[in-house]
Amino acid sequence: MFEEILTYLKDQFFIIAYFITWVVSVATYRKYFDTALKYFPIFIAYTFFTDLLGYFIKYNDNFQFFSDNRYSSLNIIIYNIYQLVAYLFFYWVYYRVIQSVRYRKMIRYGLVVTLTTYAISLFFYNPFYKGLYIAETVGSWVLLMCILLYVLEKRKEESAYPIVRNLLFWISLGNFIFYLFTPYMFLLGSFDDKLWFKYPIQKALFVLIAFMYGSYTLGLILSRRKAFR
Repeated sequence: MFEEILTYLKDQFFIIAYFITWVVSVATYRKYFDTALKYFPIFIAYTFFTDLLGYFIKYNDNFQFFSDNRYSSLNIIIYNIYQLVAYLFFYWVYYRVIQSVRYRKMIRYGLVVTLTTYAISLFFYNPFYKGLYIAETVGSWVLLMCILLYVLEKRKEESAYPIVRNLLFWISLGNFIFYLFTPYMFLLGSFDDKLWFKYPIQKALFVLIAFMYGSYTLGLILSRRKAFR
C-alpha cells in the first residue's frame, strides 16, 4: 500500500499541491470563516480524496465499483460527480458575493442551463462509463461568466485594500485560467484518446492544475479578512 502511494505521488505530482493548499486553507481559516468561502477547506479535501480514490480504482483491484472485469478500471463516475459539485460550489460562492440583482439573476439562469445540460447528457451517455464532457464545457462557460460578472462589479467598488489582498481574486484567477482551457482538452480527448499520447495534453493539464492551486495558496497567504469582497 505504501509503495502504491509513493507511485501515485510520483505519477500525479499535483496531488501535493492539493495537500499544501488544504493545509494553508485550514491554517488561515480565520480570514474567511464567515464568508462565502467558509466551506473552501472541505472542497479542497473533497478534491484531494476524489483524485486519490480515482487513482486506486484504476490501478488497485481492491478499489472497484464494478464486478465485471471489463469495467474494473473505470473511475469516470466519481469525476462526473466531482465536476458538477465543483461548478455548484463556485456558482454558490459568486452568487453570495455578487450584490447586483441583475448579475445574480444571470447566475441563476446559468445554473439552470448547466443542470439542464447535465440532465440531457444522461440520455446520451452513461455517466458510469463516459465523461459528460459537453455538459462540463457548458458548466465552465457559466463559471467563466460568474467570474467576469464578479470582476465587473469589483471594478466599480472602492476599497482601502489592493486587489491582491482579496482571496476571491486569487481563486477567480486560478479558476479562470484553468477552466478557460481544460474543458476543451477533455472534450478533444473524448473524440480521440490517442491525442492524449500524441501530444503533451496531460502534462499541460497538470501544469494548469498546479497553477490553479498555486493561485489558491498564494491568495490564502496574501489575503486580508477585511479585503474579501
